[in-house]
Amino acid sequence: TSPRTLVEGSFVVTLLLIGFLGGIVTGISPCIIPVVPVIVASGASEIDRRRPFMIIAGLVVSFTIFTLVGGQLLSLLHLPQDLLRTIAIIMLVVLAFGLLLPPVGELLERPFAKLGGRRQVTSLGGFVLGASLGLIFVPCAGPVLAAISVVAATHRVGLGAWALTIAYAVGAALPLLVLAVLAQRAVEGFARLRSSLPTIRKFTGGVLLLTAFVVIGNVAAPLQRSTPGFTGRLQDSIGASGGGAAALRSLTGERALRFSGEVASAPLANQGPAPSFTGITSWLNTPGDRPLTLAGLRGHVVLVDFWTYSCINCQRTLPHLEAWDHLYRSKGLVIVGVHAPEFPFEHVRANVASAVKSDGVNYPVALDNNFATWNAYANQYWPAEYLIDQDGNVRHTSTGEGEYAQTEAAIRTLLKAGGTSGLPQVSGIPDQTPIESMTQESYLGYSRLNNAVGSPTIPDRPATYVTPSSIPPDSLAFGGRWLVGSEAARAEADGATITLNFTARDVYLVLGGQGTMDVSFDGQSLHPVRVAGVPNLYRIFSSPATVSGELHLRFPRGVSAYDFTFG
Repeated sequence: TSPRTLVEGSFVVTLLLIGFLGGIVTGISPCIIPVVPVIVASGASEIDRRRPFMIIAGLVVSFTIFTLVGGQLLSLLHLPQDLLRTIAIIMLVVLAFGLLLPPVGELLERPFAKLGGRRQVTSLGGFVLGASLGLIFVPCAGPVLAAISVVAATHRVGLGAWALTIAYAVGAALPLLVLAVLAQRAVEGFARLRSSLPTIRKFTGGVLLLTAFVVIGNVAAPLQRSTPGFTGRLQDSIGASGGGAAALRSLTGERALRFSGEVASAPLANQGPAPSFTGITSWLNTPGDRPLTLAGLRGHVVLVDFWTYSCINCQRTLPHLEAWDHLYRSKGLVIVGVHAPEFPFEHVRANVASAVKSDGVNYPVALDNNFATWNAYANQYWPAEYLIDQDGNVRHTSTGEGEYAQTEAAIRTLLKAGGTSGLPQVSGIPDQTPIESMTQESYLGYSRLNNAVGSPTIPDRPATYVTPSSIPPDSLAFGGRWLVGSEAARAEADGATITLNFTARDVYLVLGGQGTMDVSFDGQSLHPVRVAGVPNLYRIFSSPATVSGELHLRFPRGVSAYDFTFG
């Protein structure tokens, strides 16, 4: 067995382990509340010992396949991204009527009956039910699910991704399997219950129908939020452990392993040839906006920076990049900002160009709207820096904020190695990387909204929200009339509010539209925020030291809010 095979095998085993542990934590978390009644009732509705296992198998298979490749298939077929969820809800309703109305059930079972006896019908029906549940199952966010989401979104689905996702799905489904088996054994153990199977099936049909309406209206969200989130720290600890963090960072394959954290101990180790710029849709700040190539930049030291303009972490990195560009461009350094969009509005060239101009970015910027160069570098972070020497080899990497002194020292070392002398003094820009404990990034679109309290979220429809009397720490609540979309929430009437209970020094919010937003902190009015132009990042609160309290925002109609970040 070659060393490389052993490394790859160890990598997959690690992913299987952290995926399974992360799934187990999900399986005992409030996320599973919407599917628990269905699993218990369906497991007990048939005296067929294979049925609970078939339900769970269907859930694991559908969740795994459609999480990893469902979005790509829908895009290729030019179909709506929520089509699979709609199909799953329809399947639940059909199965519900099949249990409630025996003639309908017989009609549904007829195609399966030709494949075998009654046990075959019940097992296949269980698999179909599990498959529909897999399409509406929305696990809690955590490092493992985040890695799966990044891999799927950036079309980086390999053996490691399949291993991690399958292990995660199996781990999440295992507690549900235990519940289904226990329910079935309870029915088997009581003769009176066995004689009541027709009634149990009708009850199960009612549960399925109710679940479909719960999913449509997101009715379970308040119950999920009110249940103590005791699993969050467990999720984080799984992804933050040394081996787990390294495996998740390396999920993109061989090149990701090559660009791993070993660089920290040997900053200028030769990590091999840098990938070329590929799939770039447009360029800014180059002569005639013509494309650059790494081959054309040979002889220069090149710093590739992955960023997106509304990301506060990226914005805190910009002063260092701009200072290095100013100090070292004439000495042989070329910085290339590869803009990989997080939100749909960041795909628009005019929006990026406006942000580049307002942020004072003068070095070349490549628009990587399809994440092609992101994939080529096996990148997973905003921001991330890859330093390339005069021969085209990666010599230093840095992910996230910070390590500015190390990166600048590496730049100077490579410039000197290329024969450059008389380098100016180092930039000395203060490192603004936050080190205090603070509220985590909080999205306002329903696709990533995980800390809202109060009225249940109504996706893609105008609705009136009521702010609760108290808001837990690190949580937010809508008030007034809002339309909550996948990526952002838009005020549908003047006076719509968002109240945020946070801990931080600075609070930033990505806003779009036009109007003036009133701001108050713990009841004290602050300077209003004027919103205008393309969506961009606004600082709405600042304090000399870290504070905790409630920020109350009052929106004019038509202004959209995307994402809170903190510093």
